Amino acid sequence: MYCRNCGNGLEQGAYVCMKCGVPAGQGREFCPNCGAKTDVNAVFCVSCGVSFVPPPQQYNQGYPEQKSKLVAALLAFFLGVYGAHNFYLGYNSKAVTQLLLALLGGVFTCGLSTTAVAIWVIVEAVQLLTGSIAVDANGYPLKNDF
Repeated sequence: MYCRNCGNGLEQGAYVCMKCGVPAGQGREFCPNCGAKTDVNAVFCVSCGVSFVPPPQQYNQGYPEQKSKLVAALLAFFLGVYGAHNFYLGYNSKAVTQLLLALLGGVFTCGLSTTAVAIWVIVEAVQLLTGSIAVDANGYPLKNDF
């Protein structure tokens, strides 16, 4: 393995190049496989043929953290005023807002904020079921399992 910044040989598992101090894998001037000088815009090494760009991900390979649309909709219907569906989908700030409005706002507004959160949750549940909310907080599409 070679430093992409200076071309110096790296030991297996090295985190930093001992010659230039750049973290391993950073830089674009040298091939990490053979150490040959390369063009910074090259997508593969002309000396050894190794590719510098990872192969594109296929859509049908699935997503590592794909969430269920059905689970999110059920959480919205049964525990939605507490933000459970938004916690599940990774929208933590929205979930905390719903939780605080439902718990604390009910005390200070005589239940009006809890009613507002309930309407908000019904709208989000319908959006989940109709596909208007189609991705989680990481941008992964929701698994359509119903």
